[in-house]
Amino acid sequence: MPARNKLNVKQVEALKTPGVYSDGGGLYLRIRPKPTKDGEAAGSGATDVGSKSWLFIATRNEKRVELGLGSYFDVPLAKAREKATEMRGLLLEGHDPREARPLPKPPERVVMTFGKFAMQWLDDVEDGFSNPKHRQQWRNTIKTYAATLMDMPIGDVATEHVLDLLKPIWLAKAETAGRVRGRIERIIDAAKVAGLYHAENPARGRGHLDLMLPKRGKGEVQHHKALPFKDIAGFMTDLAGREGIAAKALQFTILTVARSGETRGMTWGEVDLDAAVWTVPADRMKARETHQVPLADAAVAILTAVRPENPADDQIVFPAPRGGPLSDMTLSTVLKRMGRPITVHGFRSSFRDWAGDTTAYERDVVELALAHKIASAVERAYRRGRALEKRRGLMEDWAIFCATRPSNVKPGG
Repeated sequence: MPARNKLNVKQVEALKTPGVYSDGGGLYLRIRPKPTKDGEAAGSGATDVGSKSWLFIATRNEKRVELGLGSYFDVPLAKAREKATEMRGLLLEGHDPREARPLPKPPERVVMTFGKFAMQWLDDVEDGFSNPKHRQQWRNTIKTYAATLMDMPIGDVATEHVLDLLKPIWLAKAETAGRVRGRIERIIDAAKVAGLYHAENPARGRGHLDLMLPKRGKGEVQHHKALPFKDIAGFMTDLAGREGIAAKALQFTILTVARSGETRGMTWGEVDLDAAVWTVPADRMKARETHQVPLADAAVAILTAVRPENPADDQIVFPAPRGGPLSDMTLSTVLKRMGRPITVHGFRSSFRDWAGDTTAYERDVVELALAHKIASAVERAYRRGRALEKRRGLMEDWAIFCATRPSNVKPGG
């Protein structure tokens, strides 16, 4: 019987010369030379060791069988001998050791679910959203209304899955359903860019889902419910008789035709009472541009009434009872308690209708008062100075109209 266990640990560690060294029983230690700088191996006499690895070499059916058993630095001598013994046993049983060795397990495939991708994508893009509440609304919408998709591999999301979650709310909660559909569409579009989705977007509306969902009647179109401008004076009289900071904030919002969030986030540092101007910074505006609001006397009177002594610049003008800004539902709650089925945003429509039907102010002046973007040279001229004074007259006329009955005289111009 050929000798076995010819080598010992000290010998293996001490060996430096490239070559193949037998331990017996088909087990060999191969020492490779370290490559030279130009990529060619050093000669057989080199002593600069490149690598040491174990080999099992045997003959089966008169053919040479050679298998690598791993690096010496990963597989010690004793373990290499165990592997060689296993290989010899397979040969004695008539097996080819190369075929009998278990194949390495493929790495586990990480499945990207719709929910995981959606949250990661939101983490990446949410800085571009207009405010923190909008960011949270995105997450809440997806988690609440797209819950059936959250644990599904994003590549498996199909049209029927989107239809199943939209149908229960399509007519009952039309505005919400539209947002859900649009947000799912945007998430899957992002997944397509990331190479995780390869089919047509199953949440696409036009020419796709709109062919499968019931058509909404005119009564189901979601508009901001507005008060007819002829009823404004009576409403404002009723509102002025109500106590509380929320009622004051709603009065101010109507007089300045501001958006609810602009009023609720307003700080004293944005207000110049001497100049009667409220400057809303760009990061709080929908259009992401600084907006100056000329304040009518009635608006200044409200600010004067609620102003504390020596307020800090970052102090909220209309604070919640427990501090911080009023919630987005606070002003709407005032309307509900007054029995008015209208929205805060609807007062901007009331203002626009009043200005267009009863005044001679140019359309651009009215649109600028609403902080709308206008792609015209007129707008650029107004922004250089004329707009503020033009709008000051408009806002004063609006405040007067809110306190009196409409007349047949057209103000402004």
